[in-house]
Amino acid sequence: MNKSKEDTYIRSEGARTHAIVRAGLAKRRAAEMRFRLYGLISIVVGLSFLVILFGNIFSHAWPAFQQTYVALDVKFDEAVLVPDARFDAGTQASADYPALLKRSLYALFPEVTDRQEKRSLYGLLSSGAAHEVQKRLQEKPDLLGKTERIWVPADDDVDMFTKGAMDRNAEEGDRRLADSQLAWLDKLRADGRLEKHFNMTFFTAGDSREPELAGVWGAVMGSFFTLLVTMTLSLPLGIATAVYLEEFAPRNRWTDIIEVNINNLAAVPSIVFGLLGLSVFINFFGLPRSSPMVGGLVLTLMTLPVIIIASRSALKSVPPSIREAALGVGASQMQTVFHHVLPLAMPGMLTGAIIGMARALGESAPLLMIGMVAFIVDIPGSMAEPSTVLPVQIYLWADSSERGFVERTSAAILVLMAFLILMNGLAVYLRKRFERRW
Repeated sequence: MNKSKEDTYIRSEGARTHAIVRAGLAKRRAAEMRFRLYGLISIVVGLSFLVILFGNIFSHAWPAFQQTYVALDVKFDEAVLVPDARFDAGTQASADYPALLKRSLYALFPEVTDRQEKRSLYGLLSSGAAHEVQKRLQEKPDLLGKTERIWVPADDDVDMFTKGAMDRNAEEGDRRLADSQLAWLDKLRADGRLEKHFNMTFFTAGDSREPELAGVWGAVMGSFFTLLVTMTLSLPLGIATAVYLEEFAPRNRWTDIIEVNINNLAAVPSIVFGLLGLSVFINFFGLPRSSPMVGGLVLTLMTLPVIIIASRSALKSVPPSIREAALGVGASQMQTVFHHVLPLAMPGMLTGAIIGMARALGESAPLLMIGMVAFIVDIPGSMAEPSTVLPVQIYLWADSSERGFVERTSAAILVLMAFLILMNGLAVYLRKRFERRW
């Protein structure tokens, strides 16, 4: 009887425990499902914001890849271009090309006789239109005395109008184009003389006060020279420092202080490095202001801690057995490091270096401090010439009041992001291609 009661008690307790466990399992499973749902919602929200951001940038940037052009039948009149009957390089450079454009444009609108109206009519063309005529004559000198149709860039206000950024139904005082100018543009469009073409100038020209003439090539070359200096200095210095600290340096108080300072430097705001570069490289050493050389030196100081930390992590990831095997067969410590450890750690080192370079490419604060915020029209040809970089160029255009610079700001952001994506993609490829898992 007692045995039967005991069995019944055990069964009841077991059933109760089983029910408690099942209830607990249900709660844990529900909590797990909620956690997964929260994670999925977070991912969807994050991706949604990213899509909205990219969509906004792309929608503003897309019009910048097109530019409005006007077709004019330009007669290369010898009386205007060669007034003294001497045609050479000096004559070409000083010739009155705007006069040729005015003649061609006024011939399309003979009813425009008032001086003020003629000025408004010529204002439909960009200030760089005459340069297109000069460039065409330099390409084909035999055009002298002949007539040829040339597509010249329109003014930025005309460009905004053709892209739908200006309401023609607004009051005349509320828009930048007069009613007469709109009528002239309608006639040019009806005659097939007003079209939008691919804006090659954006990719081949430097900065300009006029939106239709501004390009990113000067900033791209400035970024290239700056990163070239940065990579040339920071890559060997960073790798050498990491190898010494990880493989050769004794473990004492001094190396501990060095390691702590390297980790602290990685967290220092970038503008502090700009102040350091201004006071040391420019004020003390007298290096040229606004040059990629100084910019590269400043970015080298900023990226060195990142490269050192990444390189040390790559060296630590190499198993100790590699070192022990090399030393066991008689290799010296130098041979062990450079023949076995360093080749295996190099993919991780290169990945860290590329990420450091990508960070340097996107920096603007330290470069503002050394004068790379200046308005630079010419495309730099060396590391000592004044230049700007892509992030600073974006900052300058974003601060401009001209409506045409809004779309060029977004387009420059796309160019910068394309370079950053390529560099990060290269880092991922190197890690996947050469990394070994132990």
